[in-house]
Amino acid sequence: MTLTPTFLLPANETERLQTLHAYDVLHSLQEPLFTDIAELTATLFNVPISLIALVGADEVQYKAVHGLPGLRSQPRVEAICALAVKEEQVVVFTDLVHSHALTPEADKAARAKGLRFYAGAPICVAGGYCLGTLCLIDRQPRVFSAPEQRVLEQHAQVVAWLIEIRRHCLANRAQGHDDWVAVRTELAWEVKALIALVRYMATYSGTHAPVPTDVLELVGRRLSDLRWKLADYYPGAL
Repeated sequence: MTLTPTFLLPANETERLQTLHAYDVLHSLQEPLFTDIAELTATLFNVPISLIALVGADEVQYKAVHGLPGLRSQPRVEAICALAVKEEQVVVFTDLVHSHALTPEADKAARAKGLRFYAGAPICVAGGYCLGTLCLIDRQPRVFSAPEQRVLEQHAQVVAWLIEIRRHCLANRAQGHDDWVAVRTELAWEVKALIALVRYMATYSGTHAPVPTDVLELVGRRLSDLRWKLADYYPGAL
């Protein structure tokens, strides 16, 4: 029996949970490649915190954490990411202090950590099921433009494809683990190169909120290039 209030559940919750468990990723260890994606996202949008959250029946597990060391899990009712899974679309709170959409538990947890801004994009796999979110968090209010939302969605889609690739590799019990290690090592170079590029642009032109359109467009193109690389391992990325 779930402890999560029904108003936080999407209409396809039963099928969504079945899909989440089929991917065997909910209680997996945090892995460097996913952590690099969180770092890239935080660096691009100039926020201190970025998380990859996988939303289970009553608990949220964090597959990657940037900026909140030691965070591993949280009750679903306390996690703002639960709202993005419920809505199955980007959720933005420019100032959490003035939001009335949070559960009392989520509001209390956010205030305890001094969180003010949140933007989360759903991580949706084949079949359209939302396993969780890639989110940005800041300790001060900020605006978040429509172009920024689109690029955040691109990042979340990359995470979804990586989860697909991970599942495909690990399905081969004989050498699946070694294959996944090789894949994530190769892809890590691509992500780290993009992190370095974003840091260079921030040093050269300064940090801004919202992120300038030309920077978003450049990163968007690089993510599109990464999509072709991912397609070598997961044709569904095309």
